[in-house]
Amino acid sequence: MVEAAAVLARCAQHVLGAPLPLRIRAWDGSVSGPVEGPELVVRNRRAVRRLLWQPGELGLARGWVAGDLAIGGDLYEALDRLAGLLWERDGDAGRSFAAARVVEALRAPGTVRDVRELLALVRHPMPPRPPAEEVPHRRGRAHTLGRDRAAISHHYDVGNDFYALVLGPSLVYSCGYWESAPPSFGATLEKAQYDKLNLVCRKLALRPGQRLLDVGCGWGSMAVHAALEHEVHVVGVTLSEEQAALARDRVADMGLSDRIEIRVQDYREVADGPYDAISSIGMAEHVGAQGYLAYARQLYRLLRPEGRLLNHQIARRPLRSEQSYRMNGFIDRYVFPDGELAPVGSTVSLLEEAGFEVRDVEVLREHYALTLRAWVANLEANWHEAVRLTSPGRARVWRLYMAASALGFEHNAMGVNQVLAVKTTPDGVSGIARGRRW
Repeated sequence: MVEAAAVLARCAQHVLGAPLPLRIRAWDGSVSGPVEGPELVVRNRRAVRRLLWQPGELGLARGWVAGDLAIGGDLYEALDRLAGLLWERDGDAGRSFAAARVVEALRAPGTVRDVRELLALVRHPMPPRPPAEEVPHRRGRAHTLGRDRAAISHHYDVGNDFYALVLGPSLVYSCGYWESAPPSFGATLEKAQYDKLNLVCRKLALRPGQRLLDVGCGWGSMAVHAALEHEVHVVGVTLSEEQAALARDRVADMGLSDRIEIRVQDYREVADGPYDAISSIGMAEHVGAQGYLAYARQLYRLLRPEGRLLNHQIARRPLRSEQSYRMNGFIDRYVFPDGELAPVGSTVSLLEEAGFEVRDVEVLREHYALTLRAWVANLEANWHEAVRLTSPGRARVWRLYMAASALGFEHNAMGVNQVLAVKTTPDGVSGIARGRRW
């Protein structure tokens, strides 16, 4: 009798050019691979069909989201072992296996028997349907007003209760600022998020009575913090109906309706400047490379002279031939449709081309790794409730996305930066004191 795990292990080695660094446990009870460490659990034949029809990252992701594949043991260790063979194998620009390369590997001499046994295991030749959580086929040009609204809705309109469970009471969906790290020394996620919001406000030098525009305001945490702690008037804009509804409730409950206005509005539609300051925290990743200069120019127009912008944005390492980086297959299909990352140098250059003077760049890469691990811990500790609030597939999406992203930040595959920029007066006055006074 042919053991499924052994066949899968041999075929994986043909494609990878090296043994799979995880033990395989197949649906027939067979096991193959390293004795120590985590294992890849192949629960059914459908998982194999997914990988045959979509080799590499997207096939693995679909199997994971559908529950056809699972990880036994430490998820972080498993992803770390796979990263070098899958996500990083094709160099800077490549992020998954090309189907042609898989076919070429499986046609190589000595693989015929293994391929035949693999096809016999699969039985049904047709590709399985993608999980329901996958974004359907998108039409038209990326980053139009309508398509951006649909992309934001896919990611954020999945239930405020689910986000509260993952993010914790702060309801801040960007990296915290862990002033006392490691977090086991007494720091908490809520304290880290408070410190991050406070840092943003200090960099913006907010004063009572000023007007702040919070672009991509989420559930209103930055707006509430700025209004309470710094007595400013805030306009927060988001494209998510669910975010806006909860943000308005929070504002009303705190008696801040006279200071905070929450709008369902695209930043491109804001026309009531000038503002004294603008915060954009974790929003610019949705803008896209083609529209980034227009984004920067719009924010520049909305500021008064000496007004400040704090742009908090995830970045990618520079690539040899591309200025921007489209999110990989899993992230684009399940997490952030149409999201794009760019190197921090490109961001700084475009902000300056729009007219800003960039005054400071602070790297928070390690802070995001700590934040993501805290979010994963929240999700895992409340797994059954998370599944009840959304779906098993959606909970799996979030667990994989956050755990893999934590490793990406830890290994410097991704970064996150706070860029402080100012709209100087015509004669070059910035209003910013020398040195990092915040």
